[in-house]
Amino acid sequence: MTFFGHPRGLFYLAFTEAWERFSFYGMTALLMLFMVNHLLLPANSGSIAGFVSFREAIESITGPLSTQALASRIFGLYGGLVYFTPVLGGLIADRWLGHRNAVILGAVLMSVGHLSMAFEQSFLIALACLITGSGFLKGNITAQVGALYPEGDIIRRAKGFTIFSASINVGAFTGSFFCGLAAKYYGWHIAFTLAGVFMLCGLATYLSGYKHLPARIKSSHLSAKLTTADWHTLYLLFAVLAVSIFHTICYFESLNAFPIWLQQHVALNVAGFAIPIPWFLSSETLSSITAAPLLLILWRWQASRGNEPSDFTKFTIAAAMAACSYLLLAAASYFYGNTPIHPIWPFLYTVGIGYSFVYNWPTVLSLVSRVAPASVNSTMMGIAFLTLFISSNTIGWVAGFYEKMTPTAFWLLHAGIGGIGVITVQTFGPWLNRRLRDTTKPAAAPDA
Repeated sequence: MTFFGHPRGLFYLAFTEAWERFSFYGMTALLMLFMVNHLLLPANSGSIAGFVSFREAIESITGPLSTQALASRIFGLYGGLVYFTPVLGGLIADRWLGHRNAVILGAVLMSVGHLSMAFEQSFLIALACLITGSGFLKGNITAQVGALYPEGDIIRRAKGFTIFSASINVGAFTGSFFCGLAAKYYGWHIAFTLAGVFMLCGLATYLSGYKHLPARIKSSHLSAKLTTADWHTLYLLFAVLAVSIFHTICYFESLNAFPIWLQQHVALNVAGFAIPIPWFLSSETLSSITAAPLLLILWRWQASRGNEPSDFTKFTIAAAMAACSYLLLAAASYFYGNTPIHPIWPFLYTVGIGYSFVYNWPTVLSLVSRVAPASVNSTMMGIAFLTLFISSNTIGWVAGFYEKMTPTAFWLLHAGIGGIGVITVQTFGPWLNRRLRDTTKPAAAPDA
């Protein structure tokens, strides 16, 4: 049974993902502010179950940390593990649970996690549930989208993923927007409860479409052996992920120390209205939403003229845009000095970082899915997501320098990371591009 030309299950998956992204980004937009302004203050942190041992474990590696530096480490660890656990969740679904049951388990755990965020005592339990639940839900629900279509139905599958991706962006935008409002007018705990309620809506949506969804996804490539050429391609892809990671490191700072800087240095009251800080994250997401169709039109026009930028040129543009976005924050910090900064400048930063994301991350996924050997294509997609795990934890460490540096120097540091990305891609990109092009050429026919 189809709906607007697509399997009915697609729309259950898309709406489930929209609810999940609503809850995830709504909570994520508040997490750093919640920890720094309330939860991790000495008067409150003692109420968190297991927190003393947890903090001792972190500081045994890092040394003593301030409240902000500890919050940045926790956020980096949480943000990284959210993208690490789907690799394990996919393996468990493949071998034992099945993908449909894994998604249900993930949605239940994430609902428990979001609702537990409303209680300070269960903060660490909440993060553990969210990390584990994301592991079961994130990769498996995406895999189900592709499994709805016959193997040769490339065009409809591509459109189906476009619809699914649109639901992610809509959920991300509305989540940070409405949870930011809820936190502003009703407090942290109501906002976190709202995120939990919407995750329950996602679970209800998924269960209502249960019969339309594939229980288990089979691969026709599991028994295939990797050739020497396949291994060579994989080594090249690992190098691609390495040179593209600098942009992603820059991107994650928009979720970490950036909200704290907004709170401390930006004039958030405009014409009598106090701008909720999570709205800046909504602005970034909205920039990504609007950038996608505009850039697709641009790239199509460039392709018609034979000069569409290569994947590595797009990586270079992404890193350069990220560097320029942080230069904008550095310049605003320098010229405004101790005067509150007008919010137009951080909003312009979110536009730049949002557009740079569209140049980088979809290009990474497209290149990996196109070039990776069929027998390990899904595995390589999971490994691509591990770069987000590395980036989030890296920025959790970098954000620890926020209190030790002036804002101008701190943002210049990030501009430098983006600049290193530009140099790295420009240095190694042409060679990688040639080698990847050679590995994907069809083999010559043998001589008669």
